Amino acid sequence: MKTTFQVKHAVGGRMFIDTNKEAVPYTLTPQGEGWLFTVHVPWSEKIAELLAHKQELNVFIFKEFEDQPTLKTWYYIKDGLVEYDTDQESLTIAAESRIEYYPHEYSV
Repeated sequence: MKTTFQVKHAVGGRMFIDTNKEAVPYTLTPQGEGWLFTVHVPWSEKIAELLAHKQELNVFIFKEFEDQPTLKTWYYIKDGLVEYDTDQESLTIAAESRIEYYPHEYSV
């Protein structure tokens, strides 16, 4: 199984993090009724821009299987925590809800 992690600006569609293009270590941990992402990434202008739009982020995880369709999980950040720790070089994103679906079921 191949897994892709993405963080996008929901309004403009700008991609901030895409593990298809750059290996970025991250963890996903259930937390209460939501989920907590910890992303290990050095500070950059892209991270500064991400933080400037932290109220407008979407996080996606694509799971690609050899014997079944790709499963997409869309995490909504809403008013969740989004912060960067410069000492740890880590970005924390708290998601409040998610939707899992198969994209091919919604293709035209």
